[in-house]
Amino acid sequence: MSAAAERVRRIDALLPQTQCRLCGYPGCRPYAEAIAAGRADINQCPPGGDDGAREIAALLGVAYKPVDPRFGAAKPPVVAVIDEPVCIGCTLCIQACPVDAIVGAAKLMHTVIARDCTGCELCLPPCPVDCIRMVATGAPPTRNERRLAAERARRRFELRQARSQRERHARRGTNRGAGATPAEVKRQTVKRAIERARLRLAQRKPSGK
Repeated sequence: MSAAAERVRRIDALLPQTQCRLCGYPGCRPYAEAIAAGRADINQCPPGGDDGAREIAALLGVAYKPVDPRFGAAKPPVVAVIDEPVCIGCTLCIQACPVDAIVGAAKLMHTVIARDCTGCELCLPPCPVDCIRMVATGAPPTRNERRLAAERARRRFELRQARSQRERHARRGTNRGAGATPAEVKRQTVKRAIERARLRLAQRKPSGK
């Protein structure tokens, strides 16, 4: 491994692996690469907090800077919780989760595996019925617990990335030159899910007899 690659690896090892993109990069690894290359500062990671910024500063031998509020505020650890009776089974939260911490199937309610959730909040924007909320996990984890959780999240993220790449290759091979775009598929999925939810609500209303 080259000195540059080792530098990136060591910076990445200090990041929380939430893959939340608040830093302005598409994941923790790209952010680590940007820091190593001098394109990003050490204090752009709200989930890592000031402690994370201190660790990166010590590693690189530079002055410590608190988390830049332009990238968000440091918050206690949180996990996503789905209001399952309200969930319409659209699967958009599953598609958004970077670490496969949400399980379920189309037309069925979904649930979050709390142990695997990184609290990235990426599942919130795509939910068409706002049935997901973030809940504090309680006491802040120890440094060792943070490192173990980060390593687990990194593995899950890498596995998801590899699977997604295989699926993209498969789709290109079977649907080359035909089929709906991903955006069109997403719109149709949401439309069908909302129609099912409306029908379900209509069936629950009293008939008036």
